[in-house]
Amino acid sequence: MGERLTKRVLLIGWDAADWKLINALIAAGRLPGVQKLIGAGASGELRTLEPKLSPLLWTSIATGKRADKHGILNFVEADPSGRGLRLSTSTSRKTKALWNILTQSGLKTNVVGWYASHPAEPVSGVVVSNLFFEGIPPTAEDKWPLVGETVHPAELAERIDMLRLHPHEIDPQTLTAMIPQLAQMNPADKRLSFLVKLLAQAASIQNIATSLLSEGPDADCTMVFQEAIDVAGHHFMQYFPPKMAHVPQADFDQYQHVMYGIYQIMDLMLVRLLELAGPETTVILLSDHGFHSDHLRPPVPPSIDDVHAAMDASWHRPLGVLMMAGPGIAKGTQVHGATLLDIAPTILTLLGLPVGADMDGRVLVEAFEKPPQVERVFSWDMIEGESGMHPADKRMDPADVQQSIKQLVDLGYLANLPSDVQQQLELVDRETKFNLGIVFMTAGKPAEAAEVFAALTAHSPGEPRYAINFSQCLYQLGRFGEARAVLERLLQIHPDHPDAKIFLGAAMIAEGRPMDAVPLLEEARVHASYAPDRDVLLGTAYRLVNRNADAREAFTRAVTVDPHNARAHQGLAWTAIVDERFEDAVEHALQAVQLQHYFPEGHYTLGVALTWMKDFPKAIQCFNIAMSMQPGYLDVHRYLASIYRHKGDYDNARRHRVIAEDLIAQRKAGGAATGMLSDEPPMGPADWLKTIGEPDGPPANS
Repeated sequence: MGERLTKRVLLIGWDAADWKLINALIAAGRLPGVQKLIGAGASGELRTLEPKLSPLLWTSIATGKRADKHGILNFVEADPSGRGLRLSTSTSRKTKALWNILTQSGLKTNVVGWYASHPAEPVSGVVVSNLFFEGIPPTAEDKWPLVGETVHPAELAERIDMLRLHPHEIDPQTLTAMIPQLAQMNPADKRLSFLVKLLAQAASIQNIATSLLSEGPDADCTMVFQEAIDVAGHHFMQYFPPKMAHVPQADFDQYQHVMYGIYQIMDLMLVRLLELAGPETTVILLSDHGFHSDHLRPPVPPSIDDVHAAMDASWHRPLGVLMMAGPGIAKGTQVHGATLLDIAPTILTLLGLPVGADMDGRVLVEAFEKPPQVERVFSWDMIEGESGMHPADKRMDPADVQQSIKQLVDLGYLANLPSDVQQQLELVDRETKFNLGIVFMTAGKPAEAAEVFAALTAHSPGEPRYAINFSQCLYQLGRFGEARAVLERLLQIHPDHPDAKIFLGAAMIAEGRPMDAVPLLEEARVHASYAPDRDVLLGTAYRLVNRNADAREAFTRAVTVDPHNARAHQGLAWTAIVDERFEDAVEHALQAVQLQHYFPEGHYTLGVALTWMKDFPKAIQCFNIAMSMQPGYLDVHRYLASIYRHKGDYDNARRHRVIAEDLIAQRKAGGAATGMLSDEPPMGPADWLKTIGEPDGPPANS
């Protein structure tokens, strides 16, 4: 064990909390708890993972690992009883969470409401699982038994039961603060009953958390999860100002204050938690992603009768919130490039425990008062000792959670489930595999992802999500001809799909057919005005055919609509390099890697800009970062070979040149056009060498 930097940790999760709304409320003086926390410590944006689905993300927060390692890949899973589906369970997690690691280390943990924590694990401390609020009876007087195995230790079940608040116990004044016209509204409006239930659940979680902090044993770590902001967002963000086109004026007038109200209620709860935590506790408040609240809210087609069905994960913004304060944390620090994967390693370091080398995140050392001594073990999963994990063969009685599954369908997280059980299982199996493929892609494992998407595309060739992701994997693997063929088959079924046309254009360019790609790009361009991500795709394709002005226009549109789009900033950085505006290029590239630290293309582009500015040490550092994130990055090796040659370091120059030549040979074997691989991109190392007065081609000894 290393040096323990804090007496205890309080980790508070606000699902989908977003800086845009938080900053507006702070400016109005309406979030004193959050404002106090920010002023006392470090804060920043927290980048999410893909896919942006809560069970996967909150399990990654608790384990420091991506979903391919921790095993929670969907909201639901097949019930071993054969009776259909159940919510994803703690028995499906394949790796130790923080509460298991702390138990094994002789420390105590309280866990309240965490996603995929049912059945409660027998850890050292208290666990109240995510099913503690299931089975609400019609009235507050009716019996409301806890779902089995909701609470550990079991002798606390009666106490936890008493802390739950029935929706009928919610004070109407609480609703009036959020809905000023409450007295004039129809009491039968289902949105009102839904909001009351959500508030009762949030209040119950707060009751349990405050009880454990004030009356229970002194835990080393307390983890409290609140989903109210996310669930309210899916139902009520459509009513947030400015009014969306599909929203009736009466609904807008009635519900436009709900989202601000939810944040203010969460802040009141935060104030009490901070009081109970005390000065010896390091507090971390975070969200797994943000939530679009402005012009980036996806349009809701008028043809959709149930607008809730349109409010799926596309409403999630990739940047969540991070606030840290207390012992060990520097005051007034901005944290850049943090991801969900960094939370578990950071908490372990605060508590003086080693970080697993198999964790995918890093310790947020920049948030600490002084650089911590980070200890490491190969893997906590390989260390023997009682950790409180369930045995692998544990069976559990299926809980009555059909209402929760229905709510997931209503929120758009699950497709409408067929009535046939076998069809339900097959649908969930496909979507779980799809999620795994996305995890592989974003983890830099295109070969593994391609295998998943190939099977999905073979089963459902008309599903654009499967085919487009399959083609992207093939493209990343240098198998451009195969990527083109997949997209051409998809366009035979969906001839007007804009993303398929853009990716097809990129594949054709990579095959050495830029002129064939241009008409596809022009067709796709008309669909790009409302979607920043599509503008980024379009700008990237234009850049590949040396249409720099068109690329700059597309990237500028994307940044104008979404200033937090890292790929749009990276695209603008590259167009600035081509225009020889190198300082502008550095500024945009820095913005890109600050918004998204795990972004090899961003670090590469920053390295190129710095090379042209002759800042070689920093350029080499950027190229090495890009190469560590994406091994086999051809143009990184080309640039490094040229820089080392210019510096007279011929051993390193030769090493990188040989690697580059090997990569070119591999990609030729995969179907890439010889000319496209041999030709460097505009402003590549050959152009740079000419500019500084060196001849083309390597000298004999490099």
